[in-house]
Amino acid sequence: MQGEKFLSVGEDLSFDFLIIGSGIAGASLALKLARLGRVAIACKETLGETNTRYAQGGIASVFLEQDSYESHTQDTIVAGAGLCHEEVVRKVVGAGPQCIEQLIKMGVQFTPSDEKSPDFEYHLTREGGHSARRIIHADDMTGMAVQKALTEMLRQNPNISIFEFHTCIDLIVTDKACPDFSRNRALGAYILDEQQREVRSFLAKGTFLATGGHGKLYLYTSNPDIASGDGVAMAWRAGARVANLEFMQFHPTCLYSAKEKNFLITEAIRGEGGILLSRKGERFMERVDPRKELAPRDIVARAIDAEIKRTGEPYVLLDISHKPADFVRQHFPNIYATCLDLGIDITKEAIPVVPAAHYSCGGVVTDSRGRTGIKALWALGEVACTGLHGANRLASNSLLEGLAFAEFISQDVEGLWNNIKENPHPRVPKWQLGKAAEPDEMVVVSQLWDEIRRTMWNYVGIVRSDKRLARAAARIRQISEEIENYYWDVVPSRPLIEVRNLAAVASLTIQCARSRKESRGIHFSLDYPQFDESNFRKDTVLC
Repeated sequence: MQGEKFLSVGEDLSFDFLIIGSGIAGASLALKLARLGRVAIACKETLGETNTRYAQGGIASVFLEQDSYESHTQDTIVAGAGLCHEEVVRKVVGAGPQCIEQLIKMGVQFTPSDEKSPDFEYHLTREGGHSARRIIHADDMTGMAVQKALTEMLRQNPNISIFEFHTCIDLIVTDKACPDFSRNRALGAYILDEQQREVRSFLAKGTFLATGGHGKLYLYTSNPDIASGDGVAMAWRAGARVANLEFMQFHPTCLYSAKEKNFLITEAIRGEGGILLSRKGERFMERVDPRKELAPRDIVARAIDAEIKRTGEPYVLLDISHKPADFVRQHFPNIYATCLDLGIDITKEAIPVVPAAHYSCGGVVTDSRGRTGIKALWALGEVACTGLHGANRLASNSLLEGLAFAEFISQDVEGLWNNIKENPHPRVPKWQLGKAAEPDEMVVVSQLWDEIRRTMWNYVGIVRSDKRLARAAARIRQISEEIENYYWDVVPSRPLIEVRNLAAVASLTIQCARSRKESRGIHFSLDYPQFDESNFRKDTVLC
């Protein structure tokens, strides 16, 4: 650590609203709340480095006369395997067109129509589980286009203060900071400024978790490195409920390459006619599901996993080379260019793919307004368990959820604002460094991170069993104890904060998985291969 500035405790900062996370959910909400008051938005890296940025496929909504809200609702409920909250599904689906219109007004350039959507201004594609073409997209870089537009607007808004390279350590809640309050209330967060090496209290009248998911809990994932479950872990430590963490969606098709990690191959390739083959060139989805490659993601991911285990090969093939080359290049320019750089011409040959952890359908429990059980704390986006996704997310509903709940929460806050805007910020204890020392080496953290991810991949992956989950629980318990002992002896750093949060979410995920004695949606158990409607048609809630 020679030459680095020692960690210090800085002055408090006060805002009307604190938003943690800058993806589609957090960014959209910040722009709406900026009409009411001063907003702070904190993110671990640059403003534009989010899970949203890597989303390829698009945003699901109803646009065509031959489609309907009812159809989109039922597709979502079917994919969710009996656990979707129908009132939330209908509310989100109904908000779709307005949310898309807002993005268009912000300048998001969606792909224009062609012969497959002649009655609509933009091209619509279809993905697994959808009964109609309803996915609006910006080629195969939808997330990048959306994030770029949102980021530009955030930087231009004078009511929004942006804090990049700021890692949240923990939420500040009255139960711990001011125990005289009658009900647990969020007051803000302790946040590490990585560049200034300073921990400060960010105080706010409303705190909003938009931290994304926890795909980095697994060895193979489509998520960027920032997806370490911070929001779920912080909310749990603060006293919020979490639910349905057993439902980690594994995207069926992530590029298998030693040179390019975490590169997703969008489901839209299958929506446009791509087929899955074994390395011998045999099509295998025909014998798994009548919908073949357009079956929901959980079915396709398990089929690929089974094929890999059956053949002993490290990957399967996704082939769209039978389509005209110009069509492939036009619809999937980013995937085409990336694969070509790696020596794979997808207009002529198949793409090697494997399943990878992609999206969590569980998270911090909220109601239909985004409220958690802690007063003045809301959650939205992948960090939240709103009831939309149930036991398996329907493709391209995630960006829609982030947009819709930004609107729902902003409406909720606006209704409360006159009653809370004049409330003074209470005095809270500053972050205590105590006798914590600078770490002499970070290999401890990297070792624990690797062990967590391998344990979760091997024992809490696509296919589970009681024996595997018991092994995972025992090992994660040991790792968590090691982390907690180490954590309180050294000053916080982003890697240490993240590995602590990963261990917490791993433990919660295993608890949820062990509680569900059935197979449903994304959660598949060798010991309980069937649905159990009488006992488990309910959320797995941890209090």
